[in-house]
Amino acid sequence: MASLLPPFFLLLLLLPLPLASSSSYPYGNVSLHIDCGSATDYTDSFNTTWLSDRFFTGGSPSVVSEPLLFRFPPEKNLRSFPPLSSGKKNCYVLPALPSGRYYLRTFTAYDDYDGRSHSPSFDTSVQGTLVFSWRSPWPEKVARRGAYSDLLAFVLDRQAEICFYSIATDSPVIGSLSLIQVDRLSYDAASIGERFILVNYGRLDCGSEQWGPGFTNDTDYFGRSWQSDHDFRSPDSKNNVLVISTRSTISGANQQPNFFPMKLYQTAIMTREGPLDYELEVDAKMDYLLWLHFAEIDSKVSGAGQRVFDVVVNGENLTRVDIYKEVGRFAAHDWHYILKNLSDTTLSVRLEPVVGVPSISGLENYALVPVDLSTDPEQVVAMRALKDSLGVPERMGWNGDPCAPTSWDAWEGVTCHPNKDKTSLIIYQIDLGSQGLKGYISDQINLLSNLVSLDLSGNQFTGSIPDSLASSDMQLVLLNDNLLEGKVPEGLYSIGVHGGSIDLSGNKALCGAPSLPACSLWENGRLSSGAKIAIGLSCAVTFIALLLVLFNFCIRRRRNDYDFGLPPQLMSLAGNRNRYQRQKSLMLLEMESQHAKGLPSRFSPNYQKSEK
Repeated sequence: MASLLPPFFLLLLLLPLPLASSSSYPYGNVSLHIDCGSATDYTDSFNTTWLSDRFFTGGSPSVVSEPLLFRFPPEKNLRSFPPLSSGKKNCYVLPALPSGRYYLRTFTAYDDYDGRSHSPSFDTSVQGTLVFSWRSPWPEKVARRGAYSDLLAFVLDRQAEICFYSIATDSPVIGSLSLIQVDRLSYDAASIGERFILVNYGRLDCGSEQWGPGFTNDTDYFGRSWQSDHDFRSPDSKNNVLVISTRSTISGANQQPNFFPMKLYQTAIMTREGPLDYELEVDAKMDYLLWLHFAEIDSKVSGAGQRVFDVVVNGENLTRVDIYKEVGRFAAHDWHYILKNLSDTTLSVRLEPVVGVPSISGLENYALVPVDLSTDPEQVVAMRALKDSLGVPERMGWNGDPCAPTSWDAWEGVTCHPNKDKTSLIIYQIDLGSQGLKGYISDQINLLSNLVSLDLSGNQFTGSIPDSLASSDMQLVLLNDNLLEGKVPEGLYSIGVHGGSIDLSGNKALCGAPSLPACSLWENGRLSSGAKIAIGLSCAVTFIALLLVLFNFCIRRRRNDYDFGLPPQLMSLAGNRNRYQRQKSLMLLEMESQHAKGLPSRFSPNYQKSEK
């Protein structure tokens, strides 16, 4: 079984496991219940609306092998994630959530749904942080009847990611999940901060049977269910207690920020004599938030100092409690404490009497799981864009955060490192060589500013190489044996010049880099980028030249506004006319000369040619 699976949930299998209640929630309006594997929506007997299976990244729906063993529909269906077809990492991604704190509860069952008689090994993460680990073989009753798990986590990026990671070739499974928004300041978040997930290791009502949303019609505004404390008492304390109860109103219950339900304080146990001991199973080397609940409902106690006891945790006396002195009768009183780095796998709580006998109404224990580093948000955008553009198939499991949790492998073919400030994870290397992928390289790859190695060789990628691909840190680029085309960006092939390695061979339509053909005007039936630039420059130069000629002509016209010249046709006519006038003048001179000599002129009307 899982090292992070609290014992609280192992005991639920002994009781009927109904659905979550539909009680109104005083904080926020988010209450989401998904029946994983179901094809229809429905409303249960508690008036809770269960949605059909949705928001998953892969996997396939199934039904448990013996549905009659499970009383309610969400326990009969499940979704499994076979790693060979769905990849090693799969998620439910619940979108469009208000920023805040949420209570998450999941139900997990195996019941030999696949006929393999092998309960699977897998991990579960929430918001990129490992929270549950399931290891085969599960305890028989858990494998047959299933178990619930719950926690409190902050959602700050408007979507909740619940992811499952396959161990070896096992298929993770999930039966149902519920998500309810709770008060942001609950469970001392102001002091503890938002960087911890509170994983339930025991939520006990002292003196009552199991109750709460999903088990009875009783109300808990956070959706919490409460289990009987009986099996957590030490052997000496089991038969040394008295149960007391009341129907009186308990002041201070159902109040912000924790909204602890009134029913919790209406029962209590006290010892007949001596101390009261609890033994809680925990994981070593972790921190825990211990929360104790008290109310003085015993009519025999009528004043301060009549019931006083010490709280001793793992042998250390931490506080002295006098309920009446603190809040009086019929009023809720709470005390909590953080235990650091436990060295043992058992957390012991003893109520040691000082005056009278000790009394307690409830007890909660949460592991404080530090939120893991997550991938830089810009690089998440880039990787999701590449997933789409490169056509990465489901079998590669590119789901959820590319790098987190850090205890898992990153996305297949991806290597991540913490950044210099240790505040986020960055993509360091991508190796997708010979994966049979088809697609193109997204321009968003420029957001991977820390990428030093890229291998996309041996696929069928088309299109051009983005100008933004090269980065100052890039040391290895393998794009050979694809269907890439166009001019190679100068910044890319300069990687080889500066001591890195680059291989662009096997792309017949690439050009413009050493060892590649020069880029022609036409590439693959259309103008190359270089040709388009050259034509654009030529057009610009021609246009400027025409403007200069026109400008020069206009300037010359202004300088010769009154210097008109005749057209060539008119000049030719004028020349002919001048020659005619000169010939006429010569004839008149000749006639005048002959007349003076008394000789007839050949131009005279009386002139006759002489006979020879």
